[in-house]
Amino acid sequence: MFGRKSPADSTVVGLIAASLRRDIAFGTLTPGSRLKIEELRARYSGSAHSLREALSLLTAEGLVEALAQKGFRVASATEADLKDITRLRREVETIGIGWSLEHGDVEWEGHVVAARHKLSRIEDRLEEAPLEFALDWEAANKAFHKALIAASGSPRLIGFHDRLYDQSSRFRLAALREGRTDFGASRTAHDRILEAVLRRDREAAVASLTSHITGGLGRS
Repeated sequence: MFGRKSPADSTVVGLIAASLRRDIAFGTLTPGSRLKIEELRARYSGSAHSLREALSLLTAEGLVEALAQKGFRVASATEADLKDITRLRREVETIGIGWSLEHGDVEWEGHVVAARHKLSRIEDRLEEAPLEFALDWEAANKAFHKALIAASGSPRLIGFHDRLYDQSSRFRLAALREGRTDFGASRTAHDRILEAVLRRDREAAVASLTSHITGGLGRS
């Protein structure tokens, strides 16, 4: 009556945003391409209003750019973009893991261990069929890195990290598709980070995480 969204409306917008986010990350929607509402309706269904809401959500996340009076387009994905995203992600994530080590309890440690275990299982499959398990790997990878900062006590830091990680997703998946992902190095880095967390070695955890993020320029 007063313009509030119904739960169904919110669900539709969320589903459309998730599909767009996936297709941007996987390169189906290429950087700089125009996002025309009618074309998107044919691909994703939903109303024009729901699509605009989803695009506005992705604009806030930095995956889509709003053009003055001209609709939307997929955000750029240049090397300069990658370096900027990586630099910010390194700062945010290393602060987050430090705070988590300061405040996290045994339950948090268990959450990190579980996230690493799930990622490890996906990594086993990924090497055999990279394209088939790419999106599963990306989801498990993100879950592990989110777990590392989950006990930071800062919802804003976690939210900012979420957006940065999603913005870097396109670069990781592009590297995977093009055969540029070093699976062994990624596994070793994740294991070292976990080991440092379980030892409660803040210096080692921050150093390992920094090396992991910057060594692959955000592609892991």
